[in-house]
Parts: sequence; C-alpha cells; structure tokens
Amino acid sequence: MRTLDGVASFGQIRMPRRDERTKMPALRSNLPPTSALAIARRAHYTALGIPKADWEKPKVAIVNTSSDLAACFSHLDEVAARLKHELRDAGLLPFEIRTTAPSDFVTSAGRAGRYILPSRDLIVDDIEAAVEGAKLDAMICLSSCDKTTPGHLMAAGRLDIPTIIIPCGYQHSGLAEGRTADIEEIFLHASKAAVTGESTDELELLAEDAILSPGVCAGLATANSMHILAEALGMAMPGSAPVRALGEPMWDTVSRSAHALAALIENDIRPRQIITKGSVRNAVRAMLAIGGSMNTIKHLQAIAIESGLDVDVWELFRQLGRETPLLCSVRPNGPRLTEEFEDAGGGATIIRELLPLLDGTQLTVTGTTVAENSALAKPADGDVIRSIDDPFGTDPAISVLKGTLAPGGAVAKRPVPDPGPHTFRGPARIFGTREEAIAAISSGRLQEGDVAVIRGIGVTGAPGLGLTSAFIFALHARGLAHSVALVTDGQFSGLVNQGMTVGEVSPEAASPGSPLGRVRDDDLIEIDVKRGTVDLLVDADELAARPDYVPPVDRDTGHGYLDQYEALVQPLSCGAVLCARPCSTNPSPVKESA
Repeated sequence: MRTLDGVASFGQIRMPRRDERTKMPALRSNLPPTSALAIARRAHYTALGIPKADWEKPKVAIVNTSSDLAACFSHLDEVAARLKHELRDAGLLPFEIRTTAPSDFVTSAGRAGRYILPSRDLIVDDIEAAVEGAKLDAMICLSSCDKTTPGHLMAAGRLDIPTIIIPCGYQHSGLAEGRTADIEEIFLHASKAAVTGESTDELELLAEDAILSPGVCAGLATANSMHILAEALGMAMPGSAPVRALGEPMWDTVSRSAHALAALIENDIRPRQIITKGSVRNAVRAMLAIGGSMNTIKHLQAIAIESGLDVDVWELFRQLGRETPLLCSVRPNGPRLTEEFEDAGGGATIIRELLPLLDGTQLTVTGTTVAENSALAKPADGDVIRSIDDPFGTDPAISVLKGTLAPGGAVAKRPVPDPGPHTFRGPARIFGTREEAIAAISSGRLQEGDVAVIRGIGVTGAPGLGLTSAFIFALHARGLAHSVALVTDGQFSGLVNQGMTVGEVSPEAASPGSPLGRVRDDDLIEIDVKRGTVDLLVDADELAARPDYVPPVDRDTGHGYLDQYEALVQPLSCGAVLCARPCSTNPSPVKESA
C-alpha cells in the first residue's frame, strides 16, 4: 500500500492491499525486449538522457495543453516541469506531450466561434494518438481553459488507463484587488459597445487591470465549473478546485496527484471504475448546487459516452434540478468572488454539504470514497457557502427544458437567486445568423413580445455550434433583454444568465424532422422555466406536413476540420461526440440511476 501523509487537508492516499487485488498489472509500455520497436525505443531513451535504470518504470504522459495564445495556459510549462520531478520522486517515468489548446476568448475569432466546441474533440484525438501510439501506462492531465478539462476526461474514459486531472487554477482578477474590472466585465461591456457604437477607450484601460496572473477566468463560468466537476466525478484530488493559479494549494495538488497516480498504476485502478453512473449523478448534483456553466451538460454527457455509460445527463439535470439546493452565489450568478469561494472551502465543501444527496460510496482517484474524502473538508461557513438546510434558493440555475419545440432538450441559464420572469409567450421571428438577428433590432423587425429564433447553427448546421452571445448583449444594450426572448440551436456564453434565453435546442434545425427546423414566422412559442417546458404552439399535423430546414450550401467551413467535424459529430443529446457510428439520440437510462 502506498500512502502520502501530512499533505494539506486531504493527506492520505489509500489503495487496496495486494491481497485485495487479483493480480498486479503488467506494464503495457514494456515491449518484448528483443523486438525491433523495443530496441529502437531504447535508442531514443539513450538520446533523451534517460538512465537505463528507468527504462522499465511505468511510463506516464503529462498531457500539457499549453499555448502562448492566452493567459489560461501561460503557466502550464512551469507546472509540467514541477510535475516531472514529482512523478520521478514517485517512481514513474514522465513524458510530456502537447495537444491543441483552445481558449474561448481567442479561438472564437475564426468562423464565428465555430472552432470552439470541435476543439474539445480534437484534444481527445490528440491524446489518443500520442498515448495509445506509444502504449504509455498512465496519464496526468494539466487542465485549464473551458475545453481542456472535458477533453481530458473524455480521453480518460476512452483510453481507460490510470488517469488524474489536475485543475491548474484561475487568474487573479482586478476585482480581487478592489479595482473595477475582471474579464467578465470587459467581455460584457465590450460586447455592448460593439452594438451601440460607444467609445471603448475606457474599456481598453480597464482591460489592462482585468487579468493580473495566469489561469482561467475567475468566476463559475465553464473552466472553473469543469474543474469542480472533475473533483465531484472523482477524477481530481479532493480540494483541487477552484484554486489560485500558481498558489500553494495548486502546487499541493500537483504533488498529491503524482503520488496518487503511482498508487493507481500499482493497483490498476482505471477511469471506468471511477466514472460510473453514480459518480456522473454526483457531478450533476454538484453543478446544480454551484449554479455552474450550462456547458457542463453537454461535456458531462460526452464524458459519460466516452466512458461507455448509457446515461441521459440532460434528463438527470432536468430531474435533479428541481430537488438540488443552490449552495453558493458566485459570479456571474451572484456577487461573490471565486477567491472567497475557494477560501470558504470551494468544491470540496460543496461536496461535503451535498453528501446526504450523493452516492458517498463512489471511488475516487485517492483510492478512498467520496464520503471518506468529504469528512476531511471544511464545513459550510453559512455565508459564502450555505448548507442544504439553508440554501440560496431551490430554483435551478441550470434549467433543462423539454417540449414540442425541443423534444431532445434545451437549456436556460438563470441567476442566483432567480427574480424572473419565468414565462414568455410570443410570435417567432426567424433568423439564420446572429448578425441578421442583431440587424433586426435596429430595423424594428424585432419588437417587444417577440421570440427571436436563430437556427441552423447547431453542431451539424453551423457546423461546430455557433455563438449567439453578441445578440443577447445587443438586446441588453437596447433595453430589450426582458421583453424579447431567444430560442436557438446554437450556444451562448456561460456569462449569460439574464432574460429569457434558451439555447442548444435539440434536435437542432438541421436534423430531419426537427420542430425547430419547421418553425415559421408568427408561430407562437411558449417558454416556462418553472415548469421546464418550451413548446411550439402549432398543430402536430400541420407541423408534420411542413418541409425540413435545409442548411445553406454556401456556409463558410474552410473545407478542413469543420467539414470533417460535420461528417462525424453526433447530436448534443450524445454530447456532440465524434463517432463514425451513430449513437443513440435518447440514451435515457435515468430509471437505472435514479
């Protein structure tokens, strides 16, 4: 048994005793010693300066999703260097590999942001090619921006070799220094200025103080939400999210993760033993309790599918959202800063407080259970993090809707607490792009009481899932945020949680038979967030007689990766995974995991 004592609050790593195991696993990286590949590999080891004594050690991939393009990743090379030393101290032989490194604020510049979601799956394929091609024994993933953590978890489920996720921390923001801006404020105000034509001189000055360190965006947008999800799923060390980038808790996580990975290898504990229906359900609860990013739904669905699970994550969010208390109110949902949330205990304390609603028997990467880990976490302070008996609210901040317009599901993001409005009914106004919809505000085509329908920008129709945040900010800028609703098969930023906005409608308009594809101008649409419904008030027979939506032939795809993506991507109900064989568009095993 391998243990590591005296490290922060979560000091012990416990794995099954040898007599509790069946057989020590053979290292798949150790090829037959006389094979041509083994001899060639030893030649490379010699050239790399690897001592002969290390050649037979477990070989570990450090998945370093690093890039100079954004602050999200700028510290990962430093983390990787420290991690190499920690892994060697744990008796392992590390090899650093690189993947694509998308950042939403940077990678969204090309083709209207349609590379953002596809880049997640490119990360998965990058990892498979490097790790499977070399037959490495395990991997430890440096997770940062929005798409890296889901990509790493999907790869873990697909490859099923011992794996640990290391959340690499959030950036220090100007707000934490008592200044007036963080990246959220810059994004919101700059988007509005783009619509109104206001001067951006002041914003440019604010931008200089918005990001004061490397790391992901502060707040419970997608990156920090996914970091917490990894911990709730059992795939990251307890107490690892959220943490300040390059802060002592982050370095502590790096050290603990290296030694925990050695124990996972020794005991042959793999991701599919940790990522189960029970742990997926736990992760859903955690996301609902923090009011996490709406993007966690599709990412968790993709992780489940890559892990071989038949579970309908959309339906889990829908069901559990009505019975999961909101335990914090952190930006963009409420006033609290991520620093305050971390200091109050962060994700570990959320999991501790949720334990009566969780499956505490689920295994984690420490070799201990969720319940055992939670016993060592801080209790809720009653201020930044509340108990389940005194929550901030019980209305879901991530609200999954279904109905005749979205039989496969759609999602609305709400503030904490939610002041409403909760219902909306109005005539449809159809648009093929966000630019068309924005122009309709100025031209007067969109008026109070209308429902803007931006369609044909789903994972296939775009392809890649188009962004509609600019339209939502245009509504805010024109004072229409609460009087014009939005329904789209595209996505919007996790920072959007005001007004009646319904995104990621499934099936998307480009799917045969999609109700969204058959909507016409003046059709009545009714949205009810409290009831969890979004309905098209058109007679079923009339709707069935209408022709399907046909995507325009002149879409700008670049005739490269996006075309490949369109050919392989599965529906959002399947997490938009890439697969040559169609997956079920309605997994719906909720009855088994409820």
